[in-house]
Amino acid sequence: MITWKNMDALTSYQDLLNAPRVDLAAAMIGEGGAQRVKNYTVPMGAGLNFNYGARPVDETVLEKLAAFAKEAQLTEKFAALYNGEVINTGEKRMVLHHMTRGQLGEPVVADGVDKRAFYVEQQQKIAELANKVHEGVITNAAGEKFTTVVQIGIGGSDLGPRAMYLALENWAKVNNTFKMKAEFISNVDPDDAAGVLSKIDVAHSIFVLVSKSGTTLETLTNESFVKDALQKAGLDASKHMIAVTSETSPLAKSADYLAAFFMDDYIGGRYSSTSGVGGAVLSLAFGPDVFARFLSGAAEADKLSKNENILENPALLDALIGVYERNVLGYPTTAVLPYSQAMSRFPAHLQQLDMESNGKSVNRFGEPVDYVTGPVIFGEPGTNGQHSFYQLLHQGTDIIPLQFVGFRASQMATDVVIQGSTSQQKLCANVAAQIIAFACGKQDDNRNKYFAGGRPSSIIIGEQLTPEALGALLAHFENKVMFQGFAWNLNSFDQEGVQLGKVLATRVLKGETDGALKVYSDLLGI
Repeated sequence: MITWKNMDALTSYQDLLNAPRVDLAAAMIGEGGAQRVKNYTVPMGAGLNFNYGARPVDETVLEKLAAFAKEAQLTEKFAALYNGEVINTGEKRMVLHHMTRGQLGEPVVADGVDKRAFYVEQQQKIAELANKVHEGVITNAAGEKFTTVVQIGIGGSDLGPRAMYLALENWAKVNNTFKMKAEFISNVDPDDAAGVLSKIDVAHSIFVLVSKSGTTLETLTNESFVKDALQKAGLDASKHMIAVTSETSPLAKSADYLAAFFMDDYIGGRYSSTSGVGGAVLSLAFGPDVFARFLSGAAEADKLSKNENILENPALLDALIGVYERNVLGYPTTAVLPYSQAMSRFPAHLQQLDMESNGKSVNRFGEPVDYVTGPVIFGEPGTNGQHSFYQLLHQGTDIIPLQFVGFRASQMATDVVIQGSTSQQKLCANVAAQIIAFACGKQDDNRNKYFAGGRPSSIIIGEQLTPEALGALLAHFENKVMFQGFAWNLNSFDQEGVQLGKVLATRVLKGETDGALKVYSDLLGI
């Protein structure tokens, strides 16, 4: 039987607080450090490996983390989730994003349908439309092929799909699966939509409007922007637009769209990249087969997340070490640092995924918690970040755990040799050097040049960023965030903190303001 308890009510958590601390700098030196790095590696599917050799744990801490995972029933709670229990207590909903890429447990029936069959049906419908667009069966009014797809959405309807598109754009070009250029409009700032529209040929563009409710203010505003541009070009907007929405939204059966594909309330926006939210734009951009490979990689990582042995479950292990760093060692921030330009927007997606899920100060029953929860997440691709914020990471007053991602081979298969090494070798050399520099530091009598070390990091390493690898990476971090939410006894699947500002903005636009809100509105010329 599953019980939901606050973390500080668990005996294993008290044991974890009393565990001896690891001297990371000492542990990483010499042959002992080399052996540690070799031993502390876990396969995570799709050819990736999670290496935690430079995290502040040892066998004692790992044993206590395993005991904590068992007492907190973390894998049992995951099983409850994928078997269809109501895990989203705030909105009284199931949580089914895993089912968009596979069936992990028992069939789940909701709204009178088998949910796995429903998600597969939507993927098949998207694939059919994408193939017709690519084959020229669906064209613009002049009978010409569409060459660009533009996604209109915000939050999870933008960040995840945009990050996934950028991650695979160059790979698809090299592997001859690139079908259409993708652009994204998200911000209600008119400069966003105007900027995108100014650089595309609207006559050869198909637009994907993503809104579960069909009422999202920013998205509908940008849709009007696009429809106006199409009308000014003498084009029928209904022949250039598709919708990804819920079956009950006003967009579902509207004549304003070529087609509508459906999602449901059981998949949160930040978890929706493997649903139709990501499926439509990625299938149009790269072809349905590439999207299927992406789902396959995610499914592989999901299966590993069922394992009760934390040393064979990379997402759970990553989550547990993160909880240890946050709640025992007191580190408030985590940096995500992919050494891959293709993953330039991946940290932004993880920022929403993590901070919108676990940025909570009450437990799943609405009761205040007496411990810290989700960390602040930020990041940039290497080596750019090295010339930006690494100074603080190395010598600042806060210790910030780091999550590196690196690949042995580039996507474009083009490189140049300079001073005896290729660009890719230089990139990989930098990430290896940074891990050791952070962990071991440097002694120097000149305090400006002294590095204390003891700054923890992990790295996910793969051969190349492929669709399968990207899917496994996405699922790894989704499951890590989920397990941490379970550990902190949070509801990681609603986002009430997003709503208050929306309500007040609506009041401003209606002129229903007073006090300081009215003054700020006046200052901004509303």
